Amino acid sequence: MDVFYNLLKGFAIASEPLNLLFCFLGVLIGTLVGVLPGIGPTATVALLLPISFSVPPVSAIILLAGVYYGSMYGGSTTSILVNLPGESASIVTCLDGYQMAKAGRAGPALGIAAFSSFIAGTIGLFGLVWLALPLANAALKMGPPEYFTMMCLGIIVLIFMARGSMVKSLIMAAVGLALSFIGIDTITGRPRFTFGIPTLWDGIGLVPLVMGLFGISEVLLNIGEGVTRRFVVETGIKGLLPTVRDWKDSLPSILRGSLIGFFLGILPGSGAVIASFVSYTLEKKISTQPERFGTGMIQGVAGPEAANNAASTGAFIPLFSLGIPSNSVIAILLGALIIHGVRPGPSLISDNPEVFWGTVASMYIGNVFLVILNLPLIGIWVRILKIPYQVLFPLILLFCIIGTFSITNNLVDVSLMILFGVIGYFLRRLDYEIAPLILSFVLGPMMELNLRQSLIISNGSFGIFFKRPISVAFLLIGVALFFPIVWSFLKRYLGEGRIR
Repeated sequence: MDVFYNLLKGFAIASEPLNLLFCFLGVLIGTLVGVLPGIGPTATVALLLPISFSVPPVSAIILLAGVYYGSMYGGSTTSILVNLPGESASIVTCLDGYQMAKAGRAGPALGIAAFSSFIAGTIGLFGLVWLALPLANAALKMGPPEYFTMMCLGIIVLIFMARGSMVKSLIMAAVGLALSFIGIDTITGRPRFTFGIPTLWDGIGLVPLVMGLFGISEVLLNIGEGVTRRFVVETGIKGLLPTVRDWKDSLPSILRGSLIGFFLGILPGSGAVIASFVSYTLEKKISTQPERFGTGMIQGVAGPEAANNAASTGAFIPLFSLGIPSNSVIAILLGALIIHGVRPGPSLISDNPEVFWGTVASMYIGNVFLVILNLPLIGIWVRILKIPYQVLFPLILLFCIIGTFSITNNLVDVSLMILFGVIGYFLRRLDYEIAPLILSFVLGPMMELNLRQSLIISNGSFGIFFKRPISVAFLLIGVALFFPIVWSFLKRYLGEGRIR
C-alpha cells in the first residue's frame, strides 16, 4: 500500500509545471540525440550537466534521465531509415529494420519500435519500483567493508562484460581511479598529484572529463571518418500503426525482450547493447524461420527495441538502491546527485523520497511523451537526418566549451576538457573503452572513503574484508570472474615460453 501511496506522490511531483517541462525537454532532446548518429546520450548528458545545477535535484535528474531513455527511442529511427544506428544499442535494429524500410514497410517498423519501447519501459518501471526498495533495505545492513568490496565487484563486472579487450578495460579502470585521487586528501589535508596547479586542489571536475572524453572525442572521430551526409530511405512512410498480424508476431518478442533487457540492465557494464544482442539472438534461435532474420522480420525489430529500453530502466536500480552506476550515463547521473547534495545509496529513498519517486513517475510520463513524439514527428526526424555534420560539430564544440566554462569560470577546466578530448580520441581509435574509466573515476572517492573507514574500524587490518559474509561473497564473485582472465593470460604466455 505504501508503494502505491508513494507512487501517487511521485506523480504529483512529476506533474509540477517545471518538472513536466523538464521531462518533455529531456525526452525531446534524447530522441533528437538518438536520431542524429555521432552524438550519443553520454556526451549529451554531460553537455546538459551544467544546466542542471541551477534547478532542484529532482528536476535535474528528470531532465538527464529523459535524455538517456529518450535516446533509446530515437536510435531506432536512424537504424530503420538510414541503416546507421544513432545509438549503439540500436545496432541490431539495423539488421531487419532497414530491410523492412527498403521493402516499403518503414511505417510498421517505426511503429512497432515505438510501441515496443513503450511497453518495455512500462514493464521496466514496475520492476524498478518493486526491486529498488527491497534492495535498498538490504543494503542498509551493510557497512564500509561491504560497500568497498561491492564497488570493486561493480568495476570487475564492468571489465568482464567489456566488448573489447579485458586488459584494456582494466587499464582504463586503473586510470580512472588514479584521476579520482587528484586533489586534497580528505584525511591529511595535503594536495595529491596536483603538480603545483591550485585549480587541481579540488580535483578534476566530472564535467570537463566527460565532455572531453565523450563530446570532443566524438566530434574528432566523426571528422576523421569524414561523416558528412547520410542516405535516407525515400520510400513512403505510411501505416505507422502495426496491423493485427504485426502485433501477433511481435508481442511475444516484446515481452521476452523486456524481461531480458530489464535484468541485464541491472548488471554493471551489461546495459542496453548486450541486452539488444541477446534478445535478437534468442528470437532467431526460437523462430521457426531463422533463415529469414536479416531480411525484414518484424520480430528482429520488436525484441531488441524492447530490450534496450527495458535495460535503460533497469540501470536505475543499482543507482537508486546501492549508489552504484551500471554504465557511463548512469555514472554522470550519480555525479549530478552528489553535486546536488543528494547522497546516492540505500538511504536515498528514505532521505530524498521526492527524488526517487518523482523520477520514477516522470519516467512513465516520459514514455507517454515519447510515443506521442515519435509517431507524428517522423517526417521532422527524417529532415533532421539530412543535416550535414559540418553544421552540427561546431555547435557541439561551442556547447562543450560554454558548458565547461560556466561551472567554475576557469579556463583551466576548458583546457583540461580539450586535453581529455584529444586523449579520448586516441583511446577510442585504439579500441580502449571509456566507460570503465568514468565508472572508476566516479566510484574512486567513495571506494577510498570506505576502505579507510574499514581499516579504521579494524585498526589497520585487512582481515575485516574476510570476516564479514557479504564482503567475502563479493570478493569470491570477483575472483571467480577474474580467474578465467588470469588463467588464459598465464596459459598463453607460459605456452609461448615453452615454445621458445
